[in-house]
Amino acid sequence: MADVLLGYSLGVKRGDTVQIKGAYVAEPLMLALYERCLKLGAYPRILASLPDAETLFYRHAADHQLEYVWPTDEWSAENVDVSITIISETNTRALSRIDPHRQLVAATARKHLMDTFMRRASDGAFRWAVTMFPTEAHAMAAEMSLDEFEDFFFRACLVDADDPAAEWQKVAERHARLLEWMEGREEIHIEGEGTDLRLDLAGRKWIPCDGTTNFPDGEIFTGPDEAGTEGYITFTYPASYRGRSVEGIRLGFERGRVVEASAQKNEDFLLTTLDADPGARVLGELGIGTNYGIVDFSGETLLDEKIGGTIHLAVGASYPESGGVNESAIHWDMVCDLRRGGRITVDGAVLMEDGILLV
Repeated sequence: MADVLLGYSLGVKRGDTVQIKGAYVAEPLMLALYERCLKLGAYPRILASLPDAETLFYRHAADHQLEYVWPTDEWSAENVDVSITIISETNTRALSRIDPHRQLVAATARKHLMDTFMRRASDGAFRWAVTMFPTEAHAMAAEMSLDEFEDFFFRACLVDADDPAAEWQKVAERHARLLEWMEGREEIHIEGEGTDLRLDLAGRKWIPCDGTTNFPDGEIFTGPDEAGTEGYITFTYPASYRGRSVEGIRLGFERGRVVEASAQKNEDFLLTTLDADPGARVLGELGIGTNYGIVDFSGETLLDEKIGGTIHLAVGASYPESGGVNESAIHWDMVCDLRRGGRITVDGAVLMEDGILLV
Protein backbone atom coordinates (compact mmCIF):
# COMPACT_ATOMS: atom_id res chain seq x y z
CA MET A 1 0.00 0.00 0.00
CA ALA A 2 2.67 2.50 1.00
CA ASP A 3 4.82 1.82 -2.05
CA VAL A 4 1.91 2.23 -4.48
CA LEU A 5 0.53 5.34 -2.76
CA LEU A 6 3.85 7.16 -2.64
CA GLY A 7 5.07 5.98 -6.03
CA TYR A 8 2.23 5.49 -8.49
CA SER A 9 -0.46 7.62 -6.82
CA LEU A 10 1.42 10.67 -5.55
CA GLY A 11 4.89 10.62 -7.07
CA VAL A 12 6.52 11.68 -3.80
CA LYS A 13 10.08 12.88 -4.35
CA ARG A 14 13.00 14.38 -2.49
CA GLY A 15 12.12 17.70 -0.84
CA ASP A 16 8.33 17.21 -0.80
CA THR A 17 6.49 18.09 2.40
CA VAL A 18 4.13 15.19 3.13
CA GLN A 19 1.31 15.26 5.68
CA ILE A 20 0.05 11.85 6.89
CA LYS A 21 -3.29 12.06 8.74
CA GLY A 22 -5.29 9.33 10.44
CA ALA A 23 -6.45 7.82 13.72
CA TYR A 24 -3.88 6.02 15.84
CA VAL A 25 -5.36 2.61 14.90
CA ALA A 26 -3.89 3.12 11.41
CA GLU A 27 -0.38 3.15 12.90
CA PRO A 28 0.98 0.28 10.71
CA LEU A 29 0.12 2.11 7.48
CA MET A 30 1.15 5.53 8.79
CA LEU A 31 4.56 4.20 9.84
CA ALA A 32 5.04 2.41 6.52
CA LEU A 33 4.32 5.69 4.70
CA TYR A 34 6.55 7.64 7.07
CA GLU A 35 9.51 5.29 6.64
CA ARG A 36 9.28 5.30 2.84
CA CYS A 37 8.97 9.10 2.73
CA LEU A 38 12.20 9.37 4.73
CA LYS A 39 13.97 6.99 2.35
CA LEU A 40 12.74 9.07 -0.59
CA GLY A 41 14.23 12.23 0.93
CA ALA A 42 10.85 13.86 1.62
CA TYR A 43 9.80 15.69 4.79
CA PRO A 44 6.98 13.59 6.31
CA ARG A 45 4.82 14.67 9.22
CA ILE A 46 2.40 12.37 11.05
CA LEU A 47 -0.81 13.88 12.43
CA ALA A 48 -2.31 11.01 14.45
CA SER A 49 -5.67 11.61 16.09
CA LEU A 50 -7.76 10.08 18.88
CA PRO A 51 -11.17 9.03 17.49
CA ASP A 52 -13.17 10.15 20.55
CA ALA A 53 -11.67 13.64 20.50
CA GLU A 54 -13.89 14.68 17.57
CA THR A 55 -17.01 13.61 19.47
CA LEU A 56 -15.90 15.59 22.54
CA PHE A 57 -15.19 18.63 20.38
CA TYR A 58 -18.65 18.76 18.82
CA ARG A 59 -20.34 17.98 22.13
CA HIS A 60 -18.60 20.56 24.33
CA ALA A 61 -17.03 23.31 22.18
CA ALA A 62 -18.51 26.81 22.43
CA ASP A 63 -19.28 28.68 19.21
CA HIS A 64 -15.99 30.56 19.27
CA GLN A 65 -14.17 27.22 19.60
CA LEU A 66 -16.15 25.64 16.76
CA GLU A 67 -15.18 28.58 14.56
CA TYR A 68 -11.50 28.68 15.52
CA VAL A 69 -9.07 27.68 12.76
CA TRP A 70 -5.53 26.80 13.78
CA PRO A 71 -2.88 28.90 11.96
CA THR A 72 -0.99 25.66 11.32
CA ASP A 73 -3.99 24.36 9.34
CA GLU A 74 -4.00 27.52 7.23
CA TRP A 75 -0.26 27.17 6.62
CA SER A 76 -0.74 23.54 5.57
CA ALA A 77 -3.52 24.44 3.14
CA GLU A 78 -1.26 26.98 1.44
CA ASN A 79 2.08 25.17 1.56
CA VAL A 80 2.03 21.38 1.99
CA ASP A 81 2.98 19.53 -1.20
CA VAL A 82 1.28 16.19 -0.46
CA SER A 83 -1.49 15.12 1.93
CA ILE A 84 -2.52 11.54 2.70
CA THR A 85 -5.70 11.01 4.71
CA ILE A 86 -6.37 7.55 6.14
CA ILE A 87 -9.96 6.66 7.07
CA SER A 88 -9.80 4.33 10.07
CA GLU A 89 -12.88 4.53 12.25
CA THR A 90 -13.26 2.75 15.57
CA ASN A 91 -16.97 3.65 15.68
CA THR A 92 -18.66 4.63 12.42
CA ARG A 93 -21.65 6.08 14.31
CA ALA A 94 -19.81 8.09 16.96
CA LEU A 95 -21.28 11.40 15.71
CA SER A 96 -24.84 10.15 15.21
CA ARG A 97 -26.26 12.12 18.14
CA ILE A 98 -24.30 15.33 17.57
CA ASP A 99 -26.35 18.41 16.64
CA PRO A 100 -25.72 18.87 12.88
CA HIS A 101 -25.89 22.66 13.27
CA ARG A 102 -22.69 22.52 15.34
CA GLN A 103 -20.94 20.58 12.58
CA LEU A 104 -22.11 23.15 10.02
CA VAL A 105 -20.68 26.00 12.12
CA ALA A 106 -17.27 24.31 12.13
CA ALA A 107 -17.44 23.39 8.44
CA THR A 108 -18.42 26.92 7.40
CA ALA A 109 -15.50 28.37 9.36
CA ARG A 110 -13.14 26.00 7.50
CA LYS A 111 -14.61 26.39 4.01
CA HIS A 112 -11.72 28.60 2.95
CA LEU A 113 -9.32 25.73 3.72
CA MET A 114 -11.27 23.39 1.41
CA ASP A 115 -11.36 26.11 -1.26
CA THR A 116 -7.57 26.49 -1.03
CA PHE A 117 -6.97 22.73 -1.25
CA MET A 118 -9.23 22.46 -4.30
CA ARG A 119 -7.64 25.45 -6.03
CA ARG A 120 -4.09 24.23 -5.45
CA ALA A 121 -4.99 20.67 -6.51
CA SER A 122 -6.60 21.99 -9.71
CA ASP A 123 -3.46 24.05 -10.42
CA GLY A 124 -1.21 21.02 -9.87
CA ALA A 125 0.54 22.59 -6.88
CA PHE A 126 -0.91 20.11 -4.40
CA ARG A 127 -1.30 16.32 -4.51
CA TRP A 128 -3.62 14.43 -2.21
CA ALA A 129 -4.92 10.94 -1.60
CA VAL A 130 -7.60 9.42 0.62
CA THR A 131 -7.36 5.77 1.57
CA MET A 132 -8.38 3.63 4.52
CA PHE A 133 -7.02 1.15 7.03
CA PRO A 134 -9.41 -1.75 7.72
CA THR A 135 -10.77 -1.82 11.27
CA GLU A 136 -13.34 -3.87 13.16
CA ALA A 137 -15.78 -0.96 12.89
CA HIS A 138 -15.56 -0.88 9.08
CA ALA A 139 -15.86 -4.66 8.93
CA MET A 140 -19.01 -4.61 11.08
CA ALA A 141 -20.55 -1.85 8.94
CA ALA A 142 -19.92 -4.03 5.87
CA GLU A 143 -21.30 -7.09 7.68
CA MET A 144 -18.02 -8.96 7.32
CA SER A 145 -15.38 -10.37 9.63
CA LEU A 146 -12.19 -8.32 9.82
CA ASP A 147 -10.18 -10.77 7.73
CA GLU A 148 -12.95 -10.87 5.10
CA PHE A 149 -13.04 -7.07 4.98
CA GLU A 150 -9.25 -6.86 4.72
CA ASP A 151 -9.29 -9.23 1.73
CA PHE A 152 -12.18 -7.27 0.18
CA PHE A 153 -10.38 -3.96 0.65
CA PHE A 154 -6.90 -4.94 -0.52
CA ARG A 155 -8.31 -6.70 -3.60
CA ALA A 156 -10.16 -3.48 -4.46
CA CYS A 157 -6.83 -1.65 -4.16
CA LEU A 158 -5.21 -4.21 -6.55
CA VAL A 159 -2.24 -4.49 -4.17
CA ASP A 160 -2.51 -8.29 -4.31
CA ALA A 161 -1.31 -8.14 -7.94
CA ASP A 162 2.32 -8.81 -8.87
CA ASP A 163 2.58 -5.26 -10.22
CA PRO A 164 -0.18 -3.06 -8.73
CA ALA A 165 0.97 0.07 -10.55
CA ALA A 166 0.71 -1.74 -13.90
CA GLU A 167 -2.84 -2.84 -13.04
CA TRP A 168 -3.85 0.74 -12.22
CA GLN A 169 -2.27 1.84 -15.50
CA LYS A 170 -4.63 -0.56 -17.28
CA VAL A 171 -7.51 1.13 -15.46
CA ALA A 172 -6.21 4.48 -16.73
CA GLU A 173 -6.14 3.17 -20.31
CA ARG A 174 -9.75 1.96 -20.07
CA HIS A 175 -10.80 5.33 -18.68
CA ALA A 176 -9.00 7.13 -21.50
CA ARG A 177 -11.08 5.23 -24.07
CA LEU A 178 -14.25 6.01 -22.12
CA LEU A 179 -13.45 9.71 -21.90
CA GLU A 180 -12.67 9.83 -25.62
CA TRP A 181 -16.20 8.56 -26.29
CA MET A 182 -17.69 11.09 -23.83
CA GLU A 183 -15.84 14.09 -25.30
CA GLY A 184 -18.12 16.78 -26.65
CA ARG A 185 -21.36 15.14 -25.51
CA GLU A 186 -23.74 17.47 -23.72
CA GLU A 187 -26.57 15.69 -21.89
CA ILE A 188 -26.72 12.60 -19.71
CA HIS A 189 -30.00 10.83 -18.89
CA ILE A 190 -30.13 8.47 -15.90
CA GLU A 191 -33.06 6.08 -15.52
CA GLY A 192 -33.80 3.46 -12.88
CA GLU A 193 -36.20 2.54 -10.13
CA GLY A 194 -37.52 5.84 -8.75
CA THR A 195 -35.07 7.73 -10.99
CA ASP A 196 -35.47 9.85 -14.13
CA LEU A 197 -32.82 12.55 -14.18
CA ARG A 198 -31.24 14.70 -16.90
CA LEU A 199 -28.02 16.65 -16.40
CA ASP A 200 -26.48 19.29 -18.69
CA LEU A 201 -22.75 18.64 -19.20
CA ALA A 202 -22.02 21.09 -22.01
CA GLY A 203 -18.56 22.59 -21.64
CA ARG A 204 -17.68 20.46 -18.63
CA LYS A 205 -14.67 18.14 -18.36
CA TRP A 206 -14.71 14.47 -17.34
CA ILE A 207 -11.94 13.52 -14.91
CA PRO A 208 -10.59 9.93 -14.81
CA CYS A 209 -9.85 8.46 -11.38
CA ASP A 210 -7.19 5.79 -11.66
CA GLY A 211 -5.81 5.45 -8.14
CA THR A 212 -4.05 8.80 -7.90
CA THR A 213 -6.35 10.56 -5.41
CA ASN A 214 -8.68 7.92 -3.96
CA PHE A 215 -7.30 4.50 -3.11
CA PRO A 216 -8.96 2.27 -4.08
CA ASP A 217 -10.32 4.10 -7.07
CA GLY A 218 -12.35 3.47 -10.19
CA GLU A 219 -14.66 6.20 -11.46
CA ILE A 220 -14.98 9.06 -13.90
CA PHE A 221 -16.62 12.29 -12.75
CA THR A 222 -17.53 15.77 -13.84
CA GLY A 223 -19.26 18.88 -12.52
CA PRO A 224 -22.76 19.28 -14.06
CA ASP A 225 -24.04 22.66 -15.18
CA GLU A 226 -25.26 24.32 -12.01
CA ALA A 227 -28.62 25.26 -13.57
CA GLY A 228 -29.06 22.25 -15.85
CA THR A 229 -30.29 19.35 -13.68
CA GLU A 230 -33.95 18.34 -14.05
CA GLY A 231 -35.94 15.39 -12.72
CA TYR A 232 -35.66 13.13 -9.71
CA ILE A 233 -33.45 10.38 -8.30
CA THR A 234 -33.80 7.77 -5.58
CA PHE A 235 -30.56 6.63 -3.97
CA THR A 236 -30.23 2.90 -3.41
CA TYR A 237 -27.89 2.85 -0.44
CA PRO A 238 -27.70 4.74 2.85
CA ALA A 239 -25.62 7.91 2.45
CA SER A 240 -23.25 8.66 5.31
CA TYR A 241 -22.01 12.16 6.07
CA ARG A 242 -20.33 13.52 9.18
CA GLY A 243 -21.15 10.44 11.19
CA ARG A 244 -24.83 10.22 10.19
CA SER A 245 -26.40 7.60 7.94
CA VAL A 246 -29.43 8.73 5.95
CA GLU A 247 -31.54 6.04 4.26
CA GLY A 248 -34.01 6.11 1.39
CA ILE A 249 -33.02 9.53 0.02
CA ARG A 250 -35.07 10.93 -2.85
CA LEU A 251 -34.20 14.28 -4.45
CA GLY A 252 -36.15 16.29 -7.00
CA PHE A 253 -34.44 18.97 -9.13
CA GLU A 254 -35.64 22.00 -11.05
CA ARG A 255 -33.26 24.31 -12.90
CA GLY A 256 -30.33 22.73 -11.10
CA ARG A 257 -31.55 23.04 -7.53
CA VAL A 258 -32.98 20.49 -5.10
CA VAL A 259 -36.62 21.55 -4.68
CA GLU A 260 -37.88 18.32 -3.08
CA ALA A 261 -35.99 16.15 -0.58
CA SER A 262 -37.11 13.23 1.54
CA ALA A 263 -35.60 10.27 3.38
CA GLN A 264 -36.90 7.24 5.20
CA LYS A 265 -34.43 7.69 8.05
CA ASN A 266 -32.75 10.87 9.39
CA GLU A 267 -34.68 13.16 7.05
CA ASP A 268 -34.14 16.11 9.42
CA PHE A 269 -30.38 15.76 9.02
CA LEU A 270 -30.74 15.64 5.22
CA LEU A 271 -32.80 18.84 5.17
CA THR A 272 -30.51 20.63 7.63
CA THR A 273 -27.46 19.80 5.52
CA LEU A 274 -29.16 20.89 2.28
CA ASP A 275 -29.88 24.25 3.93
CA ALA A 276 -26.26 24.73 5.05
CA ASP A 277 -25.63 27.44 2.44
CA PRO A 278 -26.92 28.47 -1.02
CA GLY A 279 -24.68 25.98 -2.83
CA ALA A 280 -25.71 22.94 -0.79
CA ARG A 281 -28.82 22.32 -2.92
CA VAL A 282 -26.84 22.32 -6.18
CA LEU A 283 -24.91 19.37 -7.62
CA GLY A 284 -21.14 19.66 -7.50
CA GLU A 285 -20.37 16.24 -8.98
CA LEU A 286 -21.69 13.41 -11.12
CA GLY A 287 -19.60 10.24 -10.96
CA ILE A 288 -19.85 6.86 -12.70
CA GLY A 289 -18.40 3.87 -10.83
CA THR A 290 -16.11 1.65 -12.93
CA ASN A 291 -14.45 -0.66 -10.39
CA TYR A 292 -16.11 -4.02 -11.09
CA GLY A 293 -13.85 -5.60 -8.47
CA ILE A 294 -16.05 -3.91 -5.84
CA VAL A 295 -19.44 -5.60 -5.90
CA ASP A 296 -20.81 -5.32 -2.35
CA PHE A 297 -22.05 -2.28 -0.43
CA SER A 298 -19.76 -1.63 2.56
CA GLY A 299 -21.12 1.54 4.13
CA GLU A 300 -17.90 3.43 3.34
CA THR A 301 -18.36 5.99 0.56
CA LEU A 302 -14.71 5.74 -0.51
CA LEU A 303 -15.52 2.19 -1.67
CA ASP A 304 -19.23 2.34 -2.47
CA GLU A 305 -19.04 5.20 -4.98
CA LYS A 306 -16.57 3.14 -7.04
CA ILE A 307 -18.84 0.07 -7.43
CA GLY A 308 -18.97 -0.79 -11.13
CA GLY A 309 -22.48 -0.20 -12.42
CA THR A 310 -23.40 2.63 -10.07
CA ILE A 311 -23.54 6.40 -10.30
CA HIS A 312 -23.11 8.90 -7.51
CA LEU A 313 -24.10 12.51 -7.15
CA ALA A 314 -22.60 14.97 -4.70
CA VAL A 315 -24.54 17.98 -3.48
CA GLY A 316 -22.31 20.93 -2.66
CA ALA A 317 -18.85 22.01 -3.75
CA SER A 318 -17.53 21.30 -7.24
CA TYR A 319 -14.00 20.27 -8.15
CA PRO A 320 -12.64 23.19 -10.21
CA GLU A 321 -10.74 20.91 -12.61
CA SER A 322 -14.09 19.54 -13.86
CA GLY A 323 -15.29 22.99 -14.89
CA GLY A 324 -17.78 23.12 -12.02
CA VAL A 325 -18.16 26.45 -10.22
CA ASN A 326 -20.55 25.60 -7.39
CA GLU A 327 -19.34 26.70 -3.96
CA SER A 328 -20.44 25.24 -0.64
CA ALA A 329 -19.08 24.16 2.74
CA ILE A 330 -20.35 20.64 2.07
CA HIS A 331 -19.64 17.88 -0.47
CA TRP A 332 -21.89 14.87 0.14
CA ASP A 333 -21.74 11.83 -2.16
CA MET A 334 -24.83 9.63 -2.59
CA VAL A 335 -24.85 6.34 -4.53
CA CYS A 336 -27.50 4.95 -6.89
CA ASP A 337 -27.19 1.32 -8.08
CA LEU A 338 -28.13 0.81 -11.75
CA ARG A 339 -27.33 -2.90 -11.97
CA ARG A 340 -30.99 -3.99 -11.94
CA GLY A 341 -32.92 -2.25 -14.64
CA GLY A 342 -30.94 0.99 -14.79
CA ARG A 343 -29.77 2.83 -17.89
CA ILE A 344 -27.53 5.76 -18.76
CA THR A 345 -27.78 7.44 -22.16
CA VAL A 346 -25.55 10.28 -23.33
CA ASP A 347 -26.94 12.45 -26.12
CA GLY A 348 -29.28 9.55 -26.89
CA ALA A 349 -26.55 6.88 -27.13
CA VAL A 350 -26.58 4.12 -24.50
CA LEU A 351 -23.53 4.21 -22.23
CA MET A 352 -24.66 1.74 -19.53
CA GLU A 353 -27.40 -0.87 -19.36
CA ASP A 354 -28.14 -2.86 -16.18
CA GLY A 355 -24.82 -1.66 -14.75
CA ILE A 356 -22.74 -2.86 -17.70
CA LEU A 357 -20.68 -0.27 -19.57
CA LEU A 358 -21.35 -0.75 -23.31
CA VAL A 359 -18.49 1.50 -24.42
